[in-house]
Amino acid sequence: MAAIGPAGSLDDRPDAAKAETVDADGRWLIPGLWDCHTHFTQWSATFGRLDLLAARSASEAMAMLRAYLDERRKAGTLSPDVFVVGMRFRHSLWSDAEQPTLAAIDEASGEQPVALSSADMHCGWVNSAAARRLGVHVDASGLVSELEWFDAYCKLDNAPGAAEESLRLLRRAEEDAASKGVVGIRDYEMAENIDSWTRRFALGIDRLRVDAGVYPERLQAAIDAGWRTGCELPGSHGLGRVGAMKLISDGSLNTRSAYCSTPYSGIEPPTRGVLSYAPAQIEDYMRLATEHGFDIACHAIGDEANTVVLNAAAATGAHGSIEHAQMLKPVDIPRFAELGLTASIQPQHAMDDRDVIARFWAHPAGIPYPFRALHDAGARLRMGSDAPVAPLDPWLAISAAVFGTESSDREPFQPEQCLDVRTALAASTAVGRDRLAPGDSADLVLLDRDPYAVRTPEEMRAMPRSVAATMVAGRWTHRTF
Repeated sequence: MAAIGPAGSLDDRPDAAKAETVDADGRWLIPGLWDCHTHFTQWSATFGRLDLLAARSASEAMAMLRAYLDERRKAGTLSPDVFVVGMRFRHSLWSDAEQPTLAAIDEASGEQPVALSSADMHCGWVNSAAARRLGVHVDASGLVSELEWFDAYCKLDNAPGAAEESLRLLRRAEEDAASKGVVGIRDYEMAENIDSWTRRFALGIDRLRVDAGVYPERLQAAIDAGWRTGCELPGSHGLGRVGAMKLISDGSLNTRSAYCSTPYSGIEPPTRGVLSYAPAQIEDYMRLATEHGFDIACHAIGDEANTVVLNAAAATGAHGSIEHAQMLKPVDIPRFAELGLTASIQPQHAMDDRDVIARFWAHPAGIPYPFRALHDAGARLRMGSDAPVAPLDPWLAISAAVFGTESSDREPFQPEQCLDVRTALAASTAVGRDRLAPGDSADLVLLDRDPYAVRTPEEMRAMPRSVAATMVAGRWTHRTF
């Protein structure tokens, strides 16, 4: 069936005779889970690219790179014409003496073009060979940042052999998501997402509902083509829709580029971060989107960036979400509900960033990760991962939001901002509830364990092992019984 109803209420539907009766055998039933902020192509790439998340220094990262290159050479899969791509290095926690350098990556890689993306995707570490091919300038650090890196990184997907490999990894990623109870994603990949997902649905990549975001530079073309938020993607059988206009207003905490009202601590020369667009440009893009039927999904991390985008939304009547909302001035917290804007949060980022916050946001003018404050002020919360920045796994987000720590051995980060399980679970669904209701789409998850009885972060993070089945639009996308 494609919808939820009381027993017997759907018996007169035309497809009732084909319905399967399933004995759930005492399992727990919840609405299907959504990841409301992903970069799905880049997340799928983590199933096949060098992952540097465990590196604790530039030296360790280069040792991992050398080992990876040696392994590829021995396997005969290394071509001088194809980029070697690595992901998720976190240099914000490395010592000053162990930061990226061009000399180090050139020494480790030679003429093999290598491009490594930071965990937050706001900068890349490239060698000289890759810099020449990507057409970017690198200084002694080997780092490329913000918009220049976004443009360069997109070029990596057009390299020889990338299309076939991407398709294989996309299938793995959607299977993995379904196994965790995920029924839908909002995809903010920096690409022609409408075209990309139309092609993917035609190729049978159809285990997830997808809202395909549109970036500002592509907005006018989407408007001219007749698209608006909510339009069904051709050939998706109702699973794919046009999503919101995704605008990145500022940088990130880890690259010290999130736009703040006070300077970062311990940084010389002093910096407050940067805006990616002038406030007037942000307002113009929001107005264009709103006048042509597009929601907004506006990335804002620093407290001053959040003020700027909230002001722009108020001036234009924009509707949609503020993505991340990582640090907010107390005066801005009630404005989310007042303006009808959703706070799209990624609780696992708080776990990843708690030590970085102590280092670079030691004296913030706002409140970092104010989950409970937003909820108490009446804001609608929606949760996601920002994968690949954090793993595409709603149970990690729920655990982080509820327990405020990844380990029972470590005290919670800002326990006053933690959420209860029902609120966190509801924020991880499309319906905004933790219970199914008659008339809901048949997007559901069967669990072998009661999620409300979980008492530790370790147990909540292990919940994917308790996902017995996942259904999307009445079709099983994952099932263990």
